[in-house]
Amino acid sequence: MPELPEVETVRRGLNQLTLNQKITGVQVLLYRTLAHPFSVEEFLIGIKQSFIVTWHRRGKYLLAELCLCSSGLSAGWLGVHLRMTGQLLWLDRDEPLHKHTRVRLFFGDERELRFVDQRTFGQIWWVPPTVAPESIITGLGKLAVDPFSPEFSVEYLALKLRNRRRAIKTALLDQSVIAGLGNIYADEALFMSGVLPQTLCTDLQPEQIERLHSSIIQVLKASIEAGGTTFSNFLNVKGVNGNYGGVAWVYNRAGEPCRVCGTAIQRIRIAGRSSHYCVQCQR
Repeated sequence: MPELPEVETVRRGLNQLTLNQKITGVQVLLYRTLAHPFSVEEFLIGIKQSFIVTWHRRGKYLLAELCLCSSGLSAGWLGVHLRMTGQLLWLDRDEPLHKHTRVRLFFGDERELRFVDQRTFGQIWWVPPTVAPESIITGLGKLAVDPFSPEFSVEYLALKLRNRRRAIKTALLDQSVIAGLGNIYADEALFMSGVLPQTLCTDLQPEQIERLHSSIIQVLKASIEAGGTTFSNFLNVKGVNGNYGGVAWVYNRAGEPCRVCGTAIQRIRIAGRSSHYCVQCQR
């Protein structure tokens, strides 16, 4: 599943390519991709002839602010969640259709933004201008602070983890603790901070929480700079793979030597999710 760095990579690409261009049409190839409204006609009427002002990211959600530029009036919001296998690709109109293409947004006569999704879990919303996005895209209201927000302090993280008697790895995947963090970067941040993934939150020492806070920000920045991680099907809007996977410290490297000490990387399951770690470097 694309995590914060992958979604941020897509957001930056969309802001480079799609702004201030009129949406001239829509083709919905899989109706259940539309989470709101369910009516294709209503969705088309809502976004057609609008322009994208800018793309925002909230956790793993993408939100495009729309306007009717001739009048300056808001045209609402276009929301996208890539889920497990979703891709947003900026393509020529005559590019052959991939069999997993679900929605096409047409811009002018030559370009389009395609939503491709093999597993079909991804969703797209149009939110009317008089409605708060959180009231339609209900997952937004459940998100904690973003790791790049000024609110994400050491004190905030310590408060969120306090009194939680569950593994730190599980807590880091909870979007009500930190927005946008997922399996890959939780493993990476725990390695960088020297904390075992199965450590209970209540057993963490202040210095461990401080290191973890710093490591979360550091690993997310490094992955964004590398264009995200591609282990299966993540592509940026130009169809290019992410490069972080080739330099990952522990994720997806079970049995391979630790890049620091040479000890074989271990893989266990915690609350049904794979966790990778080094028994020598993490305590």
